[in-house]
Amino acid sequence: MTLEQGTLLNGRYRIVDILGQGGMGSVYRALDENLGVEVAVKENLFTTDEYSRQFRLEAVILASLRHQNLPRVTDHFVMEGYGQYLVMDYIEGEDLRQRMERMDTIPEEDAILIGAAVCDALAYLHSRRPPVLHRDIKPGNIKITPDGRVYLVDFGLAKLIQGSQTTTTGARAMTPGYSPPEQYGTARTDPRSDIYSLGATLYAALTGHIPEDGLARVMDNVELTPIRKHNPKISRRLAAVIEKAMEAYPDDRYQSADEFRRGLLNSSSKTQRFTELDLNISVPPPPEDEEARAVKNSNISPSTPAKAVVDVVNSFTTRMRRRARRDAVLGIWGGAVLVLLAILLFWNTSPAFRQGIFSLLPNSTRSIPSPEITFTPEAQPGLPATEAPTATITPTIPPTDTPQPTATATPIGGGTGQIAFASTRTGIPQVYIINVDGSGLRQITNEQDGACQPDWSPDGKRLVYVSPCRQKQDFYQGSSLYLIDANGENRTPLPTSLGGDFEPAWSPDGKRIAFTSLRDGYMEIYMINLETGQITRLTRAQSISRGLYARMPAWNPIGFQLAYVLKRAGTTQIWVTTDGDVYLPKPNDQLAQTGNNTNDFLPVWTRDGQFVLFSQTNFEGTVPAWLMSIRYEERQLKQAVRLPIEPLPIVDVNISPDGFWMVFESWPDSQNHDIYISTLTGSNRVRLTTDPGFDFDPVWRPFRTE
Repeated sequence: MTLEQGTLLNGRYRIVDILGQGGMGSVYRALDENLGVEVAVKENLFTTDEYSRQFRLEAVILASLRHQNLPRVTDHFVMEGYGQYLVMDYIEGEDLRQRMERMDTIPEEDAILIGAAVCDALAYLHSRRPPVLHRDIKPGNIKITPDGRVYLVDFGLAKLIQGSQTTTTGARAMTPGYSPPEQYGTARTDPRSDIYSLGATLYAALTGHIPEDGLARVMDNVELTPIRKHNPKISRRLAAVIEKAMEAYPDDRYQSADEFRRGLLNSSSKTQRFTELDLNISVPPPPEDEEARAVKNSNISPSTPAKAVVDVVNSFTTRMRRRARRDAVLGIWGGAVLVLLAILLFWNTSPAFRQGIFSLLPNSTRSIPSPEITFTPEAQPGLPATEAPTATITPTIPPTDTPQPTATATPIGGGTGQIAFASTRTGIPQVYIINVDGSGLRQITNEQDGACQPDWSPDGKRLVYVSPCRQKQDFYQGSSLYLIDANGENRTPLPTSLGGDFEPAWSPDGKRIAFTSLRDGYMEIYMINLETGQITRLTRAQSISRGLYARMPAWNPIGFQLAYVLKRAGTTQIWVTTDGDVYLPKPNDQLAQTGNNTNDFLPVWTRDGQFVLFSQTNFEGTVPAWLMSIRYEERQLKQAVRLPIEPLPIVDVNISPDGFWMVFESWPDSQNHDIYISTLTGSNRVRLTTDPGFDFDPVWRPFRTE
C-alpha cells in the first residue's frame, strides 16, 4: 500500500510526497526529522528472500560509494509488516529524458559535458574493488540539478564483478536501444557495456531518436543510423566518438570510461579546456505552461507505429511527439505572436481533435493511483511511465492526497489503458474491449461458433484470436486463428489445419505469431511468418517421449525467445527455448523445478524481460492457483518463489505496457469468473468486470502512437 503524506517511517523520516511508483514499491520524498534535510526513500514491498537480497545488494553498493556525481545512501532498514526501505540523497531537478522532451535535442556542448560527467562516475565505479557495473544507463537515470550538476542514479540493477565470474549478481537490465548486445542472454558484461549504454544515451539526446537495438545489429545485420543523418548539425568528431562507443563488439569500443571521456572533451574546441572533474552544464530551460504545451501539440499529426519492442513503445511515442511538435512550430517565434497565433489555431480545432491532443500530453500532467483507488475516469492504472522509478527521480506528478483529473481524452489504447478479453455474457464466447475504468465496453467479434484467446499486435491496432470457441476449455480442437482490426473490421483467417490451432502469441516485432497446434495429433508449438505465410514447428516434445506435449507460448518482450509449458514426468512445467527455431528440449531448458505435486502453467514475461511469472496449482487441482516468479538470469538455480498475493486464484496474468500493473482472471467466490487489475505486488486490486458470464483471457493493449 502506498504510504500517505505525513507518515513517519522508522521514527525519523516524514513522507512529504511520492516521486514515483513501480511494481515492487514506491519512491518518496521525505524529511529527515533528525537532520532537517530532504531525502529520497525507496521501498521494496516484496520481502521474499530473493527480492530482499537484491534490495540489500543495492544498499551495500551505494553505501560504499563516495563521488560527486553519485547519490549517497544514508540508511537501510526493514519495517515488519511493511517492507524494506533505502534512504539516500534527494537529487532535485529533472532527468535527461525530461530535458529531451522539453528541448527536442540537447545542445552539443551540453551532451559532451553530460557524457564527461557520467564517464567520471563510471571510471570511479569501474575502479572499485570489486568493480561495480551500473548496467542500466539511459536518459531517465541521469539527473540534472538546477545548478547544472549531473548525477548517475538508480543502482537497482548494478552488478559487482567478483574475480573472473561470467554469471551476474543482481538483475540484468535490457532496455532495447540502450543495452549492448552482450547484455542479452548469458554473455559476460564488463565496463565496456556501460560505455555502450552511455554512448546510446548521448546518441538519443543529440538526435531525438532511440538508436537501433544492439542485439538486432549483431543478429539481423541491422546497421546503426549515423548520428549526422539524423542531425547534420552535430560535428563529425563528436559523432565519431559516440559511434565508436556504440560499436557492437566490445573490443571495438573505448576500453575505459576515462578514454571515452577524453574522446568526448577533445571532440570540441569549447570543451577541450575542461580538465577538472566538476563538469556542470547549463541551467535547464524553464518548463512550459500547460497552455503553451497544448498550443504546440495542437498541430500534431499521427505518427508511425513503433518498431521498438513493447517495453520502449512509450519512449518511442515521446520521441515522435517531440518531432511533430518541432515541425509544427518551425518558423514561429516571438512570444506574443506565437501565443496569439497558436491559441487561434487551437480553439478553431474540433473538440474531438483537442481531446486527442490532451491524451498525448507529457506524463507530468497525469496522476498516479491513490492507495484506495477505484478505477474512475479521474484515476486509471496503466498510465504510461516512460522510465522505471528511481530513488532520485524528479516528481512528475502533483503532490496531492487524492487523484487529480486526467485529460478527458477519447481512449485510444495504451495511454488511458484498454483490455481485450473473452466473455460468455451473450451465451457463447466473443472478444470484447473495455477501458480500465470499466467504461467503453464493446464487442469486437461476432463468430457463430464463438471466439476467445485474443492477443494484441505490438502496435495495438489488431488482434489475433481463436474460433471456434464454444466455451472456456483447455484446448480447442478444430479451431483456427483469425486477425481482426481493433474496430472489429477486416477479419482475416490465417492458414489452418484439421487438428486445430490455438493459444496465439504475437511476436514483439509484429512479424510472427507463435501458437499451439494439434495438426500432428498432439500439442506442439508452431510459428507463422505473417509476411510469407510460412509455418515452422518450434518444439518436438513427442520426439522425446510419447505422452509429452508443448503449449502456451509466451514471447520475451525484448527478444525472440519463448517461455512455454511442457508436460513431462506427469506434470506441467515451465521451459524456455534456447537453441534456435527447431529443437529438442534438454534439461537445461527447464526454467523452474517446483516439485512433482504441482502443475505450472500460463507463463508471462515482465516487460523488461527479467522475470517470468506463471500460475501454479497442486497436482489434484484442489487448491486455487497462485502466482509464481523466477528471475530469468538465475534460471540455473531453477528456483521460483511464490508471490504473496491474495486472494486466490490468479490465472492468465498479462502485464500492462508500463510494466507496473497486471490484469488477470480470478474467481475468489469460487463461481463468478471475472477480470481483475492490480499492481504487480497485488495492491490496488479492483474487479473490472462483474457479468455473471465467464470473463477470461485478458490482454492489456500496447501503447499506440496515434
